[in-house]
Amino acid sequence: MSDKYTPVPDDKFSFGIWTVGWAAQDVFGPATRAPMPADRAVHKLAEIGAYGVNFHDNDVFDFDDPETVRDAKIAAFRKALDATGLKVTTATTNLFSHPIFKDGAFTHNDRDVRRFALAKVMRNLDLAAELGAGVYVCWGGREGAESGGAKNIQAALDRMKEAFDILGAYVTDQGYDTRFAIEPKPNEPRGHILLPTVGHALAFINELEYSDRVGVNPEIGHEEMAGLDYAAGIRQALWHGKLFHIDLNGQTGPRYDQDLRFGAGNVGGAFWAVDAIEEGIANGQYSGPIHFDFKPPRTEDDDGVWVAAAACMRNYKILRDKVHTFRSDPRVREALEAARVDQLTVPTLAKGETWASIKDLTVDVAGLAARGMAFERLDQLALEHLYGVG
Repeated sequence: MSDKYTPVPDDKFSFGIWTVGWAAQDVFGPATRAPMPADRAVHKLAEIGAYGVNFHDNDVFDFDDPETVRDAKIAAFRKALDATGLKVTTATTNLFSHPIFKDGAFTHNDRDVRRFALAKVMRNLDLAAELGAGVYVCWGGREGAESGGAKNIQAALDRMKEAFDILGAYVTDQGYDTRFAIEPKPNEPRGHILLPTVGHALAFINELEYSDRVGVNPEIGHEEMAGLDYAAGIRQALWHGKLFHIDLNGQTGPRYDQDLRFGAGNVGGAFWAVDAIEEGIANGQYSGPIHFDFKPPRTEDDDGVWVAAAACMRNYKILRDKVHTFRSDPRVREALEAARVDQLTVPTLAKGETWASIKDLTVDVAGLAARGMAFERLDQLALEHLYGVG
């Protein structure tokens, strides 16, 4: 039975092949589910109403596959896409699983590894372009260190910039429309990862030769692992015009990367994340997919994988409905006005004013200091809408 929260392709929900295909191995134990071919993941995602998929190269074929096997697996993946109509929304390269990348890829201390990593990315950029992926996500999971003396950080940033400049030149020379989205993360699997937050990534992008092609791909779990507000990160990326992609999942505070299904964990954070995303969509600042990067827990069998994946999409639609109801509530509009939120859009200096207009300004300091901001009323209304009593 379907209802208004049942996902459909028009919702533009997408998943990484590695999410539903995760066999549930972790550092404390082996897999609890069988490996899943990429083509099966495509068919199953289509069955539950998804719009698109994202893939690492080694989600489709293994690192060591000979050319004939690689081509056969790509053909099966492509056949599944054609049969289901699912879109390849984004792509990426696995630069973190194989032991060769134990010290990173673009910033590995060994020059030969860096050169190999760039070649691996360029080959998968060709496949991504063939399959129609317009955004290429870059997660530097092994780009970092555990000890201070092991990595020359300024040199590592030079090499990171060099890598993005090379790849920017490559896609430009090939005539691809590809844009790159840096995915920040503060730690795990490295103790300290380069470009750990949205702010770090945005600052780094300014230094690139092809900065117009590079944006960010914030993930809920990664921002909250650092104790940051994901919705605020989304809005800053929108402000810079650099929100190229999003990764949604669930997280409970600054701990290990939980990758819960979206809507689990920090429910209030999920509400405000949807509010920020929907604002970006409404303002024409974001037109990409609503992408989920979660992992079905080790406790679940194959059926549970698809229950969790469907729940990610359903929870987004539920929260989107609540956000829209909240924003259209007359009481909320009154509370926003009482909190003077609307005044923040008014420039501090009026047209024609300069610093001289306010240098000798006097105000009722005692009166302004005593006046409350009425934020509690506004926040309570948001909670009541979230709780279903708004």
